[in-house]
Amino acid sequence: MQDAIADMPWPELRAVAHLPGSLPMGGVVPDTPVHAFAHTPEALQLDPAAVLNPQRRDIDLDGLLAFEISDVLTSAETARLIEASERMGYRPEAPGIATPPGMRMNKSVHWVADAGLMSPLMDRIGHLLPAEIDGRTLFPQFSHRLNMYRYDDNDVFNRHTDGDWPGYSLDPQRSTMLEWRGLRSALTMLLYLNGAQDGVQGGQTRLFTRQGRAVDVTPSRGSALFFRHGFGPASVVHEGCRVQGSVPKYVARINVMYREARA
Repeated sequence: MQDAIADMPWPELRAVAHLPGSLPMGGVVPDTPVHAFAHTPEALQLDPAAVLNPQRRDIDLDGLLAFEISDVLTSAETARLIEASERMGYRPEAPGIATPPGMRMNKSVHWVADAGLMSPLMDRIGHLLPAEIDGRTLFPQFSHRLNMYRYDDNDVFNRHTDGDWPGYSLDPQRSTMLEWRGLRSALTMLLYLNGAQDGVQGGQTRLFTRQGRAVDVTPSRGSALFFRHGFGPASVVHEGCRVQGSVPKYVARINVMYREARA
């Protein structure tokens, strides 16, 4: 079955939004595309028969929220996500992302998936996510927008805090990116698509406590790192450590959505 899926043709790509794209060393490229496939690629449908056992491991950050979940995707599923992102084409600019010069030193491609990929992903690990954060309840769907990054030799994402985001999905015609109302993200999910077992050298995600103590998380293929984000005292400052060598590191940032608190 997996070989048959791997041989399936990929559907055409289209741009569903154009946004200003920030460059690593400053400057903006107007009309940077956010991509989508014309229909759900069979290659990106998660295997319902996959033998996985996701486990959560909390990370001690002196009271800040961070944890890992192992066994999120199979090796074949991560490989197909990498292939999908390479088909879209990585570029220096990142659409809708504002970073100061010298902070985000990697390559980016942003795209919008759909429930065919994102719902099974939530089904696998949703029970391990916080049901409530600051009085806001977990929404049973990840944002469908995937912000994917490739770290080539000497690439780094210097120390920063992730902003919170609205959720996004596609319109029924799959031609426009739509923003969700009444929802806001509270957690970053960094889905690691490869790691040291694939030859990646470096590339740890370094998390900082309030006191500045550093905790390194080593990317592992098919696992995910979660941490609190937004521009408040509970958010986790972090960096993507430098990658060295010929094997790029691939990671997808996915936003975990929570319902906005009612006044």
